[in-house]
Amino acid sequence: MVKKQIAILGGGPAGLAAAESLSSQGYAVTVYDAMPTVARKFLLAGKSGLNITHSEDYESFASRFGASDDRLREALDGFKPSDVRAWAAGLGAETFVGSSGRVFPTAMKASPLLRAWLRRLETQNVKILTRHRWMGFSDGGYLIEKPGGVCVIQPDAALLSLGGASWPRLGSDGRWLPWLRDKSIAVDDFRPANCGFDVDWSEHLRERFSGEPVKSVTASSSAGTIPGEFVITRHGIEGSLVYAHAAALRDSLMAGEAAIFDVDLIPGRTQEQIVRELGKQDPKASLSTRLRKAVGIDGVKAALIRELAGATNLSDRHELASLIKALPISVRRTRPIAEAISSAGGITWDELDRNYMLKALPGLFVAGEMIDWEAPTGGYLLTACLATGRVAARGIVAWLGRS
Repeated sequence: MVKKQIAILGGGPAGLAAAESLSSQGYAVTVYDAMPTVARKFLLAGKSGLNITHSEDYESFASRFGASDDRLREALDGFKPSDVRAWAAGLGAETFVGSSGRVFPTAMKASPLLRAWLRRLETQNVKILTRHRWMGFSDGGYLIEKPGGVCVIQPDAALLSLGGASWPRLGSDGRWLPWLRDKSIAVDDFRPANCGFDVDWSEHLRERFSGEPVKSVTASSSAGTIPGEFVITRHGIEGSLVYAHAAALRDSLMAGEAAIFDVDLIPGRTQEQIVRELGKQDPKASLSTRLRKAVGIDGVKAALIRELAGATNLSDRHELASLIKALPISVRRTRPIAEAISSAGGITWDELDRNYMLKALPGLFVAGEMIDWEAPTGGYLLTACLATGRVAARGIVAWLGRS
């Protein structure tokens, strides 16, 4: 019996997860990737420590995907964070839970896990063709640009797993978007997610404090009040706390509204306590001295107070305390999408059936960041990519069985 031929266009985590599932069931799987090696974004993300999933309770985990919670739930139910850890362990990569609740391989880096994964795919006879870029549709098949020319492939089923539009130098460049729109597939424009923002810093703050972390704070936006830290950059702000508010700030900017990142510099003290401590200081002392002695603020935090004081009377302890508890950083624009950790936008959910097949193109499935969903950092992105790759593989099996 001739094996069914399945083409996976894109060799990131979603595509490799689908290849692993399908090849384990006896299908002939070929992965086509435009880059010299597969999973380059996965490797770069893991250079400083590969965060593969999160240890929080599953109901909380599954609620981190915003408007896509319901649509992703079935995929996540089929490959939960506990399954991610078991999968990694099966590849020889034991994991541990960090202080933030994030889950990392004991080796920290992505390369050992990827090498083991590729060895498994090789033993399951998955063929991986690098420097093979999908270039659209042709002659009832898929046009592939490869070294030495182009060819058309006509598999029994295909999966698109080409990523979004962040980090384009690693392969997820969004070049596929017009080819699907030409087929009347609705694709929302890409937007930066988990990104930094531009702030109009003074030259003094930019030169003196660029690269400085702002630690042990909370920040508020329409996303809520979240603890953490962020970093001052030459352009503005970035870091984990900024990423947690990125979608809310970005959407405010897109709506033409003010986007304010309100920072509580001392979340452990009430405004009334700060007022009392400031009141004990010599009113003739400098601002720096009063801040340091009263509430332990100096360095970059003190600089931010000066930078953002506006019309605040810094000699008035009540006004100063109010500023310390709600320091308003007005962001002007997102950083370019090429710098973003991930992207929002992509193929709309209405274009897909519950098996992740494009309704208008039977036999063509989609997984990963090509679909219009986003998630915070912390292992949510990778888990959802792995889960959607697997549920799309299940859909391919079901469709081939029917056809």
